[in-house]
Amino acid sequence: MTASRVLVLNSGSSSVKYQLLDMADRSRLAVGLVERIGEETSRLVHEPLTGPGAAGGKREQVGPIADHGAALKAVAAELAADGLGLDSPELAAVGHRVVHGGTKFTQPTVIDDAVLAEIRNLIPLAPLHNPANVTGIEVARGLRPDIPQIAVFDTAFHSTMPEYVARYAIDAATADKYSIRRYGFHGTSHAYVSRATAGLLGRPVEDVNVIVLHLGNGASASAVRGGVCVETSMGLTPLEGLVMGTRSGDLDPAVIFHLARVGGLSVDEIDSLLNKKSGLLGMCGDNDMREVLRRAGEGDEAAAVAFAAYVHRLKKYIGAYSAVLGRVDAVAFTAGVGENAHQVREAAVDGLAELGLALDLEANTVRSPEPRLVSADYARVAVAVVPTDEELEIATQAYELVTR
Repeated sequence: MTASRVLVLNSGSSSVKYQLLDMADRSRLAVGLVERIGEETSRLVHEPLTGPGAAGGKREQVGPIADHGAALKAVAAELAADGLGLDSPELAAVGHRVVHGGTKFTQPTVIDDAVLAEIRNLIPLAPLHNPANVTGIEVARGLRPDIPQIAVFDTAFHSTMPEYVARYAIDAATADKYSIRRYGFHGTSHAYVSRATAGLLGRPVEDVNVIVLHLGNGASASAVRGGVCVETSMGLTPLEGLVMGTRSGDLDPAVIFHLARVGGLSVDEIDSLLNKKSGLLGMCGDNDMREVLRRAGEGDEAAAVAFAAYVHRLKKYIGAYSAVLGRVDAVAFTAGVGENAHQVREAAVDGLAELGLALDLEANTVRSPEPRLVSADYARVAVAVVPTDEELEIATQAYELVTR
């Protein structure tokens, strides 16, 4: 029997998302989430999609889960109850989402002690994410030290950006000393969606140029030429770029100096302001696009301005990346907002006929979990809605590495 299962782990500071996939047919065997780790009201939701437990549907536990070690042991017990235990000889690898790989990690990587040490060294570049990623790796290695643990990095897909794109125009010695450059994020989503878009067009990845718009609470754009990322909107951190749910996106750096000198805000206060209290939330008080759209439709001026700012930034990036790519074959919308908010897609494409973009307005309003084209038949550039699948992308990269 050839081992073909991959357990994908996405460890957050107080949560663990997981999926067990069988790469023989790219099917999902189980999915789940542990949240509020370390609290009395910890919650584990587990859904078996195959085996004897599938008929019962989702199972939920509520109660204290002390730490990530306890969380992963609880996950292992749930999987075992469905005949999908981590001790199965069919488990080929555990794939870990790691947010920041710096310049060192540009491919999926088998984790050993040296690799784990390097991931720890990158914590200053991702202080909110990499520590939790490290914890998840340590616990999973303890549970199954005999199988490959694979790190798949959010930043890796963007490591192909030319040096003149990745570099900020600051003193080079200072930039090198403190690892200041544009890394980009959401890489597994951009990789998956750019490939899936080429498939939707029925063309080889190498022949297709795509602008990918990953629009969730966090949002980013990328320009992908023939399957290779040449530009992305996020930078040293996920703060740069598009207007997001709670992040400002692009900002005059002098705003920070002004807030410190005139407003008397500390570095931590400014950090919190720009990452957690800005974007749609800062402009109108809501970071849920559904609420922003509802309020704007009812004549709420703050919501209307926030929505207009969101769309304006999208248009700027579509235009800029059209110039970067030279030829655009498709613009692909993905993630929660990109997949579900037809008003965002319509507003973003409106007025861009000179760039070859036009929507089939009726097709654009149809909700579907399937990848689809929503552009007008006469449009020179396809507009696609492609549901992202970061877990499948992580599992694919991990499985390809261990079978290679």
